[in-house]
Amino acid sequence: MERDASGSPETWRRAAHVFAVNHVRGAAAGIDREDRIPPALVQGLARERFLGLGIPVEWGGSDGTARTIAAVLEELSWGSAAVGVLTAVHLSVASAPIVAWGTAEQKDRLLPPMASGGRLGAFGLTEPDAGSDAASLRSRYRRTERGFVLEARKMFISNAVAGGIVLVFATRDPSVGRHGISTFLVPVESPGFSIAQRLDKLGLRGSETSELVLDSVALGPDALLGPEGAGLKVALSALAGGRVGIAACALGVARAAFDELRANVRRDDAEWKRTLLAQGYAELGAARALVERAAARKDSGEPFARDASVAKLVASRAAVRIASWGVDVAGAEGTRVGAPPERLLRDARVFPIVEGTTEIQELVLARELLADPSEPNP
Repeated sequence: MERDASGSPETWRRAAHVFAVNHVRGAAAGIDREDRIPPALVQGLARERFLGLGIPVEWGGSDGTARTIAAVLEELSWGSAAVGVLTAVHLSVASAPIVAWGTAEQKDRLLPPMASGGRLGAFGLTEPDAGSDAASLRSRYRRTERGFVLEARKMFISNAVAGGIVLVFATRDPSVGRHGISTFLVPVESPGFSIAQRLDKLGLRGSETSELVLDSVALGPDALLGPEGAGLKVALSALAGGRVGIAACALGVARAAFDELRANVRRDDAEWKRTLLAQGYAELGAARALVERAAARKDSGEPFARDASVAKLVASRAAVRIASWGVDVAGAEGTRVGAPPERLLRDARVFPIVEGTTEIQELVLARELLADPSEPNP
């Protein structure tokens, strides 16, 4: 399907749906079983220009609004949660910060291969002892005559694959908290960079997730993304956009689970099963409205971080609930390892944790609402 940079979100959605039907959905069980996305499928994502969304055309990208990206991520995740999340991480928290914060030289060097699929992007924030509280990270860097040296250990990092580029967050001095954090662009082939282990996960299998070690990784001054000390601003702005993307992925999984639920209810339409189908439809509609609102606010330039958090919160819950009901309705067959209801439930269960846990989203949202009593209703 022909698309250009000005193509509407629905044009891109149709293209992503066709790709998901032809190349992703049938591969989902194998991706889950083997914990691996075939390289040819990733090449297909690049060929369809999905990996260039959000990157301006002057750097080889596809442009595209937040609504476009959300639509594509939903369709890919409907086919396979792992494929959707791989794409979401690459677009939302890897290439987007380079577009927003990068120098002209960094954009010229990194964005074209990221748009073409030559480099997958990763976001290196989480550590063994620092997840939701990003300001408490312990990875260190020091200045040298030639640039910087990093000492870091990162955990649960997606897309740190061969040829990847990782945004690594580290601090000069942990005692100064958020003000000491900076962001570095680290190619995975850098001497001293290693993947300590690839993590075996409950769900999103195939979306490669690893523990990374940076042992005296030397970087030039051109590796610094944004001003020194602005790392937390880079991270938080990326995570806000990332939550819109992850919410769209959760919506795609919820939709796939709803399709399974409806198919099973058609085979046996007991009253209690019909009730779950109706509830699932309502959950899916609420999640879709919130994801679309968050993406629309981002596109309009309005503050959208709170909307992104709410969308992620509701879409994640919808995915878990609908997938759980799908297992209930499928019965014993739905519990068999690898059966679509079982696989979708495992995938869904990861979304309340990634990109900010449900509990953290609720605490932050409540704090903001109490701090501003004039805040209008949603």
